[in-house]
Amino acid sequence: MRSMLKAVAVGLASFVLAVPTGATAVTVFSDVDLFRAALGNPNNANNPGPLATGRREINWDGGGPPVINGTPPVTPFTVFENTRGATFTTPGTGLTQAAATGGLLSLDLINPQYATLFAPFSPNRLFAPIGSNITDGFFSIPGTGGTVPAGVSGFGVVFSDVDLAGTSIAFATTQGGIGPLSVATFQGNQTFSFLGVFLGPGEGLITSVRIVTGTTALGPSESPTVDIVVMDDFLYGEPQQVVPEPASLSLLALGLLAAWVARSRSCG
Repeated sequence: MRSMLKAVAVGLASFVLAVPTGATAVTVFSDVDLFRAALGNPNNANNPGPLATGRREINWDGGGPPVINGTPPVTPFTVFENTRGATFTTPGTGLTQAAATGGLLSLDLINPQYATLFAPFSPNRLFAPIGSNITDGFFSIPGTGGTVPAGVSGFGVVFSDVDLAGTSIAFATTQGGIGPLSVATFQGNQTFSFLGVFLGPGEGLITSVRIVTGTTALGPSESPTVDIVVMDDFLYGEPQQVVPEPASLSLLALGLLAAWVARSRSCG
């Protein structure tokens, strides 16, 4: 049943769209496999960077036999900071990896309705902010413990149960901002929506993202005006060290020149 729901919800939104954003034109994906192909192979898993090609994925499932127990909410969420170059924060209580139902700290302990509202895209755990519906993500070179800021060529998220408008992702890039872009909606429970943005050569790198899930934080039941949404798989390009744009380099050079002139005058 879950695989059929996945095919319906994600398959209905299998398209790629070039969207002008003011600063540049970006490619927006709503199909997971097409986006994965655009990011490129291999899946670099937990290998230290910097690596020239490939992508990173986070499915929140703990590896090995499927893990069902949840994790206590925490922010910043640094579980994948060193291994995959991604750090997440929320203005709420924290971020959790948890199953919709079953195991410790499952989402249906917040509200029993969530047991049938959400489904994992990859078994068994989902990802969600607690006390807020905002998640911010930042990138760094894997293996540096978050100390070397980085950018990625693309970033995408699988969402569970997007019924109403309101779920979105905004992207900060080395060339400006993109979005927020709206995530596709589907009626019914345990559906999946995907939104990914890919930047080609010359279009810069994504340095951070802001994800808004639903219309409010986890807690209430859904209604015609309330949409509760959680996340599953994250996919993004291999983090690359951010190189200052030519304009930034020019400003830096001017600053250094001004400092040199001021020092020369004071020494004279």
